[in-house]
Amino acid sequence: MGYSTNAIKGLSWMGVLRVVIRSMTVVRIAILARLLTPAQFGIFGIASLVLSFVEVFTEFGVNIFLVQLKENIKEYVSSAWIVSIFRGIVISLIILLSAPLIAYFFHSQDSVNTIRLIAIAPFIRGFINPVIIQFQKELQFNREFFLRSTLYLFEAIVAITLTFVTRSINSLAWALIASASLEVIFSFVFLKVKPELKIEGKKIKQILSCGRWITLAGIFNFLFHNGDNIVVGRMLGVQALGYYDNAYNVSMLPITEIGDVVQQVTLPVYSRIHSDRERLWNAFKKTLLGVICLTLPFGLLLIFFSNQLVNLFLGSQWLPVVPVLRVLAIFGVARAISGTPSSLFYAIGKQSYVTVITLVSFLALAISIVPLVYWFGLLGAGYSVIFATFSAIPVVIYYLVKVFKKKNGA
Repeated sequence: MGYSTNAIKGLSWMGVLRVVIRSMTVVRIAILARLLTPAQFGIFGIASLVLSFVEVFTEFGVNIFLVQLKENIKEYVSSAWIVSIFRGIVISLIILLSAPLIAYFFHSQDSVNTIRLIAIAPFIRGFINPVIIQFQKELQFNREFFLRSTLYLFEAIVAITLTFVTRSINSLAWALIASASLEVIFSFVFLKVKPELKIEGKKIKQILSCGRWITLAGIFNFLFHNGDNIVVGRMLGVQALGYYDNAYNVSMLPITEIGDVVQQVTLPVYSRIHSDRERLWNAFKKTLLGVICLTLPFGLLLIFFSNQLVNLFLGSQWLPVVPVLRVLAIFGVARAISGTPSSLFYAIGKQSYVTVITLVSFLALAISIVPLVYWFGLLGAGYSVIFATFSAIPVVIYYLVKVFKKKNGA
């Protein structure tokens, strides 16, 4: 079976997965928005921000390493597991110790307990069996579909049930912990290969050295995609952060998820054909065209019908997010399209390209975010991420030309 067929099957499975998950997300947000206040969402937004921040700064690129690996991943499973456990412990300790400082920074003492509670999730995630990445590596996207949809449905049910009973924002943190625990169980029950607590210094060093550029790219990517949240929460307050965070999530649902699905499927496919530049170029062109055709209609829908969509799914109390939602819809389309080459760069071992692209995006955001938020409020945050996204596009084009300029023997 050709790689094109595998890619189409993978896109089909992962596309359906994203539709299922994001449909559940819409339902989940619609229900929770009526049970919790914008300020409560802001508190969870702070906790999620802290979790993402520490996870990114300790990202060792274990999954990317295993996907790129030409050898049998069984030889590296135990070492990858040791790295993941160590990372989970470090993340949890950092979050627990920094909770009071984070709450002080955002002027939100109510967020301390939620931040500390959410620290349990990365500790549990550290024990997930790394062999689970084999679903992607071996293009077994049907198994990936059933795993992810089950986990997300379980998390949504727990979140909605606990919130309905307690009306506490901590219910979302408990749901995250429950989902992480279930994934650990699944990764050991349904996978034949089991890791061992065995330290192999040479292999661990090999994993960590591969992840150097991935770590830097992740840091810059986090700062780019969350710098606006940090500034909004600091300058405009928790309630404004709650509005902005939900607007961001809604605007990204149908748009960036397309890009994420494509990257998840194309990375292992590109990895297998990376030595044939002509074939790689044809595959990339088809991928890029598909992303453009899928994202533009969704973006236009959000721009022209945002008022109706917000009123329908979130309720009238969330209507203040409509203006920034329209701005973020433009950002979402641009991000999905410009992010398409990332999986290609990873597949050919050019992690440094992704790092430079995300660095340019972050620097553009850092320069513009504070003055634009000061002048335009929430809208300014949206304007800033659009500016940052378009600033990196010339760099993306430059690297694409550099990769493919010799494809025809030029």
